[in-house]
Amino acid sequence: MNQPASTNSVANKPFTGHYALWRPLARWPQFADLLLALLALILTLLMWSSRAGHDLFALTSFTHVATFQLAFSASLALLWRRSHPWQVHALVLSASVLVYVAAPVDGLVALAVSLYSLGRYEANRHASVAGVAAAAVFILVDRALVNSLTAGGTMTVMMVIGVWYLGRRLRFRAEYLRLLEERAQHLEREQHAEAERAVAAERSRIAREMHDVVAHQLSLMTVQAGAARTVAKTDPQAAVDAMAAVEHAGRQALAEMRQLLSVLRPRQQAVALVPQPGVRDLPALVAQVIKAGPDVSLELSGALEDLQPRLDLTVYRLVQEALTNVIKHAGSNVQVWVAIEGNEHVITVSVRDNGAGPAKPAPLASAQGHGLIGMRERVQLLGGTFCAGAGQTGFEVNASLPRNMQDA
Repeated sequence: MNQPASTNSVANKPFTGHYALWRPLARWPQFADLLLALLALILTLLMWSSRAGHDLFALTSFTHVATFQLAFSASLALLWRRSHPWQVHALVLSASVLVYVAAPVDGLVALAVSLYSLGRYEANRHASVAGVAAAAVFILVDRALVNSLTAGGTMTVMMVIGVWYLGRRLRFRAEYLRLLEERAQHLEREQHAEAERAVAAERSRIAREMHDVVAHQLSLMTVQAGAARTVAKTDPQAAVDAMAAVEHAGRQALAEMRQLLSVLRPRQQAVALVPQPGVRDLPALVAQVIKAGPDVSLELSGALEDLQPRLDLTVYRLVQEALTNVIKHAGSNVQVWVAIEGNEHVITVSVRDNGAGPAKPAPLASAQGHGLIGMRERVQLLGGTFCAGAGQTGFEVNASLPRNMQDA
């Protein structure tokens, strides 16, 4: 039992071994550059001490002192190799030329570091190429013109170009990784934004569904409860029937709300789903509304079979909301005509009544409640058209829905 845990603990530590020694250098680049500058100066002095330049350490002339100052200045300039790569390279190359002319020594180690830094950190391609070309010319003049060209001289020139090229390739790789990281971050932001849009759309859909369920069923329950209270003393049986209708409406509302809220539960807690209401359920809806008082006439014509689920639910919700508005605003003693017609291209929904209602209905954007606004949003989501307003005898609701939708 302990062995897998030990294996996982080792696998979760990718920075082990000698690579851990480089982590502080990557974390503090100024400290790393300081160590590199000191190392370049020390290696230069060691190289001079082992060759003909060991006489320089006597410091017997101004030339000797100036040579050491040039070596120190060139090494110190490496502290700015990341922020000013071509300026540092120009200074180091100039110091190398002066040392070559003034003293019989091999050169400066800082030149190799500046070449690498020129390729690694210089963004201007022309400045980078010019810097390495100047260094190569300097080496060629020494190895080919002043001295006879040898295999060692050729290798020196190749090493100069190779060090610069190594830094350049590392720069290209770093740029590529940076672009990949930015792209990944962009895609992650887009994914989060798309998820937030999907959540907002789902919340809006659930809100519309709950409004339709609650508004319709509570309107029926309110009317039936009021009728039961009115006839309780004179006609007890009618009161009992009205309260039975209230109970039925309440149970139906609870069932539909459970279905809506089940999508918010985790999968393991989800309850059994029932089919969404559609055109086939309109006769039962009309019968339920008739019990509340209005005289509703339902006419179904044309091709209304095999509707896509979203379209089928939208037709039902439009009729349900329109009838709910009739109960709330037109009263009980009113006639309502519901007409649903379908063909191979369009489904049309028409609900009109002869109730008094308001003389001039408010615009959708400023209407009280969310009934008409919700109906308009449902229709627009499916790419249809919607209009509602006062007709010749009462209030009319008309909608035209495309039968074939891209996102049903």
